[in-house]
This record gives sequence, C-alpha cells and structure tokens, in this order.
Amino acid sequence: MKFDQEIRHEEALSKDLDSLCTENEAPPLGIDAEVAEFFAHAADACKDGKPIVIDEKTNIRLRWMIHKRVLVVMVVTYFCQTLDKGTVNFASIMGIQTDTHLHGQQYAWLTTCVYIAILIWEFPTNRLIQRLPVAKYLSFCIAAWGAVLACSAASTNFTGLVIVRTLLGIFECVCQPAFVFLSTMWYTRDEQALVIGAFYSMNGFQQCVGGLIAYGVAHIHHAQLKNWQILFTLLGCITFVWGIFVAYWLPDSPMRAKCFSREDRILMAERVRNNETGIQNKQFKTYQAVEAFRDPIVWSVTLISFTNGLPTGGLGAFSQLIITAFGYTQLQTYLLAIAQGAVIMAALFSGAYLSKRYGQKLILAFVYTLPNVAGTIVFLCMCSDIRGYIPQINIIPSLSHETLEKSWSIPPIDFSSCTQVFGAVAVLNLAVMSGNIAGRTKQVIASSLVFIAWATGNAIGPQVFRANDAPRYFKAFIAHIIVYGIQLIAIVFLRFYLMRMNQLKRRAQSLRETTVSGEDTNEHLAHKRAFEDLTDRENPDFRYVY
Repeated sequence: MKFDQEIRHEEALSKDLDSLCTENEAPPLGIDAEVAEFFAHAADACKDGKPIVIDEKTNIRLRWMIHKRVLVVMVVTYFCQTLDKGTVNFASIMGIQTDTHLHGQQYAWLTTCVYIAILIWEFPTNRLIQRLPVAKYLSFCIAAWGAVLACSAASTNFTGLVIVRTLLGIFECVCQPAFVFLSTMWYTRDEQALVIGAFYSMNGFQQCVGGLIAYGVAHIHHAQLKNWQILFTLLGCITFVWGIFVAYWLPDSPMRAKCFSREDRILMAERVRNNETGIQNKQFKTYQAVEAFRDPIVWSVTLISFTNGLPTGGLGAFSQLIITAFGYTQLQTYLLAIAQGAVIMAALFSGAYLSKRYGQKLILAFVYTLPNVAGTIVFLCMCSDIRGYIPQINIIPSLSHETLEKSWSIPPIDFSSCTQVFGAVAVLNLAVMSGNIAGRTKQVIASSLVFIAWATGNAIGPQVFRANDAPRYFKAFIAHIIVYGIQLIAIVFLRFYLMRMNQLKRRAQSLRETTVSGEDTNEHLAHKRAFEDLTDRENPDFRYVY
C-alpha cells in the first residue's frame, strides 16, 4: 500500500510539472506566477530521469528541517505575543490601577481596546499577509509591538494606556493568521493540528513563566520605575530584538527558502500536495470571496471562534483578580497562575495529539468544551470566602453550615482549572479551518472572519465582568454557560455538514458514497490540480476533514 502511494505521488508530480513547465504553454489558469516558475525549475531538475519519491525517512528529515526554521519562530513569537498581551493581567496586582488612576470599567477597557483594534485591522493584515513576503511582514510587526510595549511604561493615565494597548492590538493581530497560513504552506493536514497546538500551547506556558517573571519583578524595591513599568520595558525590549532575528531566520515560502537546497525545497513543496489548499497566490479573486461569505463551513468555524473567545477574554483579564479576591497572597496568586498554565498546555497538547491519533477533530472539540461547562457551573453554585468555596445552596439540610464550610474549603485551582481547557477547542477549530478551506482569497476571508469573531468575543469578554458584580461575577458566568451551549450546537452541525459534503463529492465522481473524513484509501486521487488555487468546492479531488 505504501509503495503504491509513492508511485501515485510520483506520477502526480510528473503530470503537475509537465503541465506547469512546457516551454510553449502558459501555466494553468489561476496558479501563482512564482509557484509556476518554481516548478518549472523543478522540472528541469527532474530531467535526469530519476524519480522523485518522498519516503518516510526523507519526510521525517524534511519535517525536522521545517520545524527548525518555521515552528520555532511560531512558538517563540506566540509566546512573546501572549506574554506581552497578558502583562496587564499581572500588572493589575502590581498597582497599575492606582498609579494610573483607573476606576470603574476602565481596567476592563484596557483588554477590550486590544481586541477592538484586532477586529478593525484583521482583514487588512490578512490581505497584507497574502500580498507581502510573510516572514518580513511578521518580523516588522513583532519588532513594532515590542517597541509599543516598552513605551507602555511611560503611560500615566487611562488615555495613554488605551493608545498603546490599541497599537499593541494592531501589530499583534498578525500572529494567528500568519501562523495558520504558514502551517498550510509548510505542513500536511495531518500535522497541522499538532503545529497549531504547539504554538497555541504558549497561552499556558506564558502563564507559568509570566507568573515567575512577574513575581521576580514584584520584588524589585526602591527603583525609580514602578514594578509594572519595569515589566513592560523588559518584555518589550526582548520582543523587539526577537523581531529583528525573525527577519533573518524565517523563510517566506518554500520557493524563497535559500537556507535549504533546491532539491529539499522541491520536496517540501511536494509534501503539501495532498492538502489541496495550495502554497500561495497573491491575486485577490472576487468570486472566492463571495463563495467564502456564502459557505456554511466558514460561518460555523467563525461562530465557534466567537463562542470560544468570549470566555477567554474575560478570564484572561480577570483571573488574577478573581483568585486574589479569595484572600490569596500575591505569591499564591502567581503560583496558581502557573498551575492553570500547566492545565492549558496539557489540554492543548492532548487535544492536538488525539486529533492526529484518531482524526476526529470535531468530536474532540465537543468533548473539550464539557470541562469548561462543568467548571463554570461549579462557580455559579459557589460563593466566595477567603478560606475557599462554600456552597451557595445547602442541598443536604441535615448538614450544618460549618460542616459544609469544612467540606468545601477547596482551593480555586480545583474548579478554575476546568475553565482553562478552552484552548484545545481553539486549536481544533483552527485545524478544521485550515484543513477545509481552499483557495487563497477564500482563506483570507475565512481567516479574517474567524479572527474578527475571536477578537469580538475577547473584546466583549471583559465587559461581562461588571465592577458592580464583583467578586463572584455571577452574571458573567451565566453568559459563559450560554455561549458554551451555542458552541456545542455549532460543532455538531459542522461535523454533519462536512460528512454530507464528502458524500456529495464522491457521488459527483461516481465513487462509493462514504462519509469518511479526508481521502478514502480506495479513492486513488491524483491531486493533479493541487496548486491551481481552486476553492474546496471547485476542486473535485478535495476532501473535507473533521
């Protein structure tokens, strides 16, 4: 079976090279000019008659080479982004509210304004990712947000903080769409969940490391700068230097990756043929944009992004304050943040691994939503006490209040950890998006909508935590329960819809009508039009994965 697959892979490459590289013929309509030229040189390299076969050993070698140049940049950059964006959370217990005279909902607006900026700039940045060399544009944005973060230390009032936080959102919003684009360019669909999970896990790691950094900075006394100002300056300067390094280290595409040999670059491009999502296309195609706006798949992943982002935004901004409200010291609060970060990382890696192992992204997304529901219900049924949690309602009348108090004196981490599993759903949702939407312009629209929805959810999230509802924030957790319910419905709908679409694809090609996720082993698809920038609906060989 493996030998047959390699032969078909070789035949498909030969056909594709012939179609792209005949001197007297133009490249197929729709293919990117740089991609066509690249495969033309690849055809010249293949004229020695030697077959191109990507065996498992070669595939592993190529994957590790890509990890070194691409995945490392994704992981470190996303760590910097989450750490930099989350500094206001740690600064909240370093006195930033008092020093800058914040009151009422002004602190919540420091998080909301970031996501409003993302919401506004998301489509322009996706279009720039399509048009510009992605590595260079990413590098510029990283260095720019590092400089902005360092300048945040000079803010003395609410207005100044809103300005720098808004600029931070504009420059930081490049990360996720750029990384999803890079994952489709460099990695197979089977690998994408693990790749997205790897950089997304930095949401948890930043809580672990960020808590330690914040605790260390908090112990700097008698300095001219406030502790939160030192934190902003330190992290901003580190990020700026990293942005300069990314310009040197990250290749823009397999075609431009001069750090690899020509033969390896050809093989790296060939690895992603079966994705049927192409490598790049800089032309904006109106019909693909219209198709994206009419596609239930696009709107489903967009809705899931919103419902997953709303609780994330609120808990990300208020988790430190909620834990502190239970009477924990600054050190204990930082340590609990580390434990929560470990939970987030465990959820992300387990979700990504199980997705690759069993190939059931949407079933896993449904399962990983349930702990969030359970943790939120527990918060709704509890009231706060400096020694732990006490049931709000005594469901066992024979037990005294004192007995209940002793029985329920449980640290917040036991329950709040359940609400930190949301990251796994985000990873699986992005993997579903990257694996099921083809056509570069359609990808731009879909990516923009998904991250606009994510930004909208994150912008609304802090606002449901009302100052007059502290410290339990009962209304906020009610809102979380509602959006989790909507998320579960959307996940179920999307799975059945993708199953139906695969069935219709096979019927159109007179194949056995199955609902198998991805390509059925008995289909023997040639993937001859993989790089022609066709949408998933246009391409007869495209199969949906769920």
